[in-house]
Amino acid sequence: MTISSSLANALSGLTAAARMADVVASNTANAMTEGYARRELSLESKSLGGTGAGVKVNGVTRIVNEVVLQDRRLADAAAGNSTVRTGFYTRVETLIGDPESTGSLSSRLADFDSALIEASSLPESDARLAAVVSAASAVADHLNALSKDIAQIRIEADDSIEKQVDFLNTSLKQVDDLNADILAEHSAGHDASALMDQRQALVDKISEIVPVRQVDRSLDQISLYTTGGAILLEGNPVKIGFSPVGVITADMTQASGALSGLTLNDKPVSSADAGVLGGGTLGALFAVRDELAPQVQDEIDAFARDLIERFANPAVDPTLTSGDAGLFTDGGSAFDPLDEVGLAGRISLNALVDPSAGGALWHLRDGLGATSPGSVGNSAQLNAFSDAMAESRAPTSGSFGSTQRSSSGLAAEVLSSISSARQAAEATQSYHAARQETLTQMSLADGVDTDYELETLLRVEQAYAANAKVIKTIDELIQQILGW
Repeated sequence: MTISSSLANALSGLTAAARMADVVASNTANAMTEGYARRELSLESKSLGGTGAGVKVNGVTRIVNEVVLQDRRLADAAAGNSTVRTGFYTRVETLIGDPESTGSLSSRLADFDSALIEASSLPESDARLAAVVSAASAVADHLNALSKDIAQIRIEADDSIEKQVDFLNTSLKQVDDLNADILAEHSAGHDASALMDQRQALVDKISEIVPVRQVDRSLDQISLYTTGGAILLEGNPVKIGFSPVGVITADMTQASGALSGLTLNDKPVSSADAGVLGGGTLGALFAVRDELAPQVQDEIDAFARDLIERFANPAVDPTLTSGDAGLFTDGGSAFDPLDEVGLAGRISLNALVDPSAGGALWHLRDGLGATSPGSVGNSAQLNAFSDAMAESRAPTSGSFGSTQRSSSGLAAEVLSSISSARQAAEATQSYHAARQETLTQMSLADGVDTDYELETLLRVEQAYAANAKVIKTIDELIQQILGW
């Protein structure tokens, strides 16, 4: 080995040590940076004419466990999906209210029943009759508010869908741009690791909305597919379409064309949570808007119908004829069985018994169809109203089955079904959250370990010093040669 080749070897060692120190510094500086992948310097021995010629730096390698990364992304999507569903049921359960809490549906029904019993014990008391009107109005108002809140939940879901679709379109375009930038960096012989970190962070965010599979292509390019089989990025990003609405009523559905679904490059696709873009927060939002909230609306509409029918029965109020509006009405009119959707938002107290609406309290005592006041001591009608509340009957609609229930029992069943759904959603959320946490920890285990980086830095320092010592020795040899 000649002096010149020894010098070249030592210089290549210095260069490699300097590059390695740069990589260690980058790793240490980004130890807390989300989405940063640890770097390692790729080295190999350099040969020239079969003779060792130092060390060759091949480039910087990003250390990423692709299997764990892909699984963690799917776990993120599943966790987000279950969180949205749990949040919906928890919110609805709160709106209905705990039976023992003041202001809940059950407590308002209990107050109404108590007011009827008190009024029947002293039917000549206008104060007690007014308490019945107030309690009955509170029941109707609670159902109105509940229906309005469910519509608001659907509107919020529709707004969130719009924002997530916009984010997906923007992010897919950015991933495509980063693909092009990474390719350009490779062509120029530069390290594109920082751009790949940015791209990975974007794909992570996309996968929370829609679960995706990343497919690696040559020259560090990637394609993205949903787990449902849709192409999001293959050469060019797909365009996801969605049209939000400003107002949602109980009768508006996607099937009727009143609500928008999704399109991919202007072609309609299923927006169901089990569809090609389902499984993440986007699918859960569509489930809330188009499935979960309408199901709850159906249940409270069925409850409102049951309440109306209990008091519109001529057997309960003999002054009524078939088809007359009873104590509770559909927006002031008799209930039409063919128009049940949204009934909870329209149910109201019959104006005939409400003095503030031009009615008279004595109709509670003498019947809504009575033409004139009767005996002030007659409590038969008030007792009949109270008995109607307690009567066990099978609801005409809803998913309650054929089991007979009282009005309060039916209200408890509405809350029970929501609570059961919430508990099931929480159990699913707990599972997905635990899986997400485990995979996140596994992913972080492949990240930057500052202790390891400091150990590497010590080895780099020793290697740099050794190569510098070789160069110094060669310099002394050259000086001796020149001195001769």
